[in-house]
Amino acid sequence: MRPGPLLRGPLAAAALALGLALAGCQPSKPPGTLIVATKSRIVSLDPAKASRIGEQQLLSALGDPLYAISAEGQIEPRLAAALPQLSPDGLRARIPLRRSVRFHDGTPFNAAALEFSLRRFLAIGTLSYQLSDRVSSLRALDSHTLELTLKRPFSPLPRLLSSIVLTPVSPTAYRAHRDKPLADRFVGTGPYRLAFFGGQQLRLAPFRDYWGPRPANNGLMLISYSNSTALFGALRGGEVDVLLSNSLELDHQRALHRLAEAGRLKEAVGPPLEIGFLSLLTSEPPLNDPRLRQALAHSLDRRLIQERVSLGLRPPLRSLVPPVLPGADPTAWAAYDPARARTLLRAAGWCQGRVLTLPLTFRSDIPSDRLFALTWQAQLRRDLSDCLQLQPEGMESTTAYSQLDKGAFTMILLDWLGDYPDAENYLTPMLGCGKADGSRCLEGGSVLSGSFWTAPGIDSELLRSSELAGEPRLALLRRVQRRAGDGVPYLPLWVVTPVAWAQPRLRAPRFDGSGRVVLSALQAGGAQP
Repeated sequence: MRPGPLLRGPLAAAALALGLALAGCQPSKPPGTLIVATKSRIVSLDPAKASRIGEQQLLSALGDPLYAISAEGQIEPRLAAALPQLSPDGLRARIPLRRSVRFHDGTPFNAAALEFSLRRFLAIGTLSYQLSDRVSSLRALDSHTLELTLKRPFSPLPRLLSSIVLTPVSPTAYRAHRDKPLADRFVGTGPYRLAFFGGQQLRLAPFRDYWGPRPANNGLMLISYSNSTALFGALRGGEVDVLLSNSLELDHQRALHRLAEAGRLKEAVGPPLEIGFLSLLTSEPPLNDPRLRQALAHSLDRRLIQERVSLGLRPPLRSLVPPVLPGADPTAWAAYDPARARTLLRAAGWCQGRVLTLPLTFRSDIPSDRLFALTWQAQLRRDLSDCLQLQPEGMESTTAYSQLDKGAFTMILLDWLGDYPDAENYLTPMLGCGKADGSRCLEGGSVLSGSFWTAPGIDSELLRSSELAGEPRLALLRRVQRRAGDGVPYLPLWVVTPVAWAQPRLRAPRFDGSGRVVLSALQAGGAQP
């Protein structure tokens, strides 16, 4: 691509609007502050309510987890001083805490503060089940040791405790909000403190008393903007320093990738941890027939989908677990084989003059969803028009999510990003089932994900996998995936790789093992770490 093309038409207008918005926002940008842009909305700064990718990205700069996952996938103590010390039966975990750590308001971080934060999360947290399902009680043993009593042994405990939504908050600042959210403030222990919060703009200032390495920059201004075109133009025009790929439209991502290849931007790629998949309603006709679900698995041309829908940016996926995670089975689901799909459809009574019409719900506010639905519809018309056809139907995502557990969708396109990077945190939310009637799940993750599928002993296998470690655990996780691949309650489609771009004068951003940009490491190219 030739250097220096002018922005024209709607793109120029959108970039100008964003530039004017930045110029008119208060407070003004201090010297040396970097502007980081994203399409993600920040609804709440309270870790108890932070379920969005953008919110968790922000909290990773304002707060610290007990443990972190390195870019190489290793567990590293952060606010914890060492890995949990387990009792012989694996039911008690003692966590030694780092000393000489303070919250942004000067309150000391200790076991009492951590106990306050975890009890608050259990009381009001959106994702509180992650802790309450595993922990029966917790208490401060002394000033810098917290003890967790587990409901059963849980080998991924350090990974669970790496979740940024468990970042401690100051008991002093949150005393009046121990049982209610505090959306517009945050007081934690992280490398930055919140200096300004104003809807679409936040300013982060380095925390002078931070226990760890100081940020490599003089502060950050984070902006969110709902228009992908405007963000693309703002990075091209130099109005922003760093742009995160969250929800950026795929054609813009491809264009930025080409600019990086040409040396006009710096690009960084994180671990691919977000998956896209179809949830199939297995409890009602017609997809209560496993032959039809298996036919759908064979009917899907993922390579075509990768080319036409994701423009080559999202690798095909045949598992519910991202291949980058230990325990993943990359071939658990059937591969594209239209001849086999036709055989299964005929065995179920279709073809030969009978065409099965299946409704496919896509999220109308996500452009790639609609393109997937139309592409698969056309591909099936090419391969299996005498047997199977799709009827795409759009629905706004929030409305669709509220109806998943009611069995409202024969097929619906969804995505999932685990709250912490572990195979169990992908399988349990989709396959877990606490109460079943034969192969129909009545209560559990399978219901909440809209498939209502289970199989004898699979929930017990999931629970047992969390009590094992090493290769026995990984082998059992792969077995669970193969059983799910045979039952086809879901159709995995692709895995999403997070990307960030920076202006050429900056060093390339870097990601941690949880898929978040390390904001404190952003720096000019000539700066020293």
